[in-house]
Amino acid sequence: MTARRRDSALVRPYVVTDGRAVPSRNTLDLVTLVRVTGSSPTGLLSPEKQALLELCRGGALSVAEISAHLVLPVGICKVLIADLVDEGLLATRSPIPRAERPDRDLVEEVLRGLRALR
Repeated sequence: MTARRRDSALVRPYVVTDGRAVPSRNTLDLVTLVRVTGSSPTGLLSPEKQALLELCRGGALSVAEISAHLVLPVGICKVLIADLVDEGLLATRSPIPRAERPDRDLVEEVLRGLRALR
């Protein structure tokens, strides 16, 4: 077991999030990408928030990856990420939604039109 795991096991999740269990924004998903904005912190940050910022300095990471690297539950990471986004230190990008299948009637009509051009 690493020292990081032992240290994080001593602190309860509600202490890390100041007693909050729900993030300030409900737009964070497991695959939401998180990156540092480049802004400087205006106040003191908790060790968990500092570790999160340092982790994201290397490039964009998903919420699930951040949770795994920090050895914290996903819900806790969502609260921390939302706090840092509210402070302007992090930016998030939702995953690109899957394209919907085209309407079958439309595709058949296009096919008929192409065949008529022959």
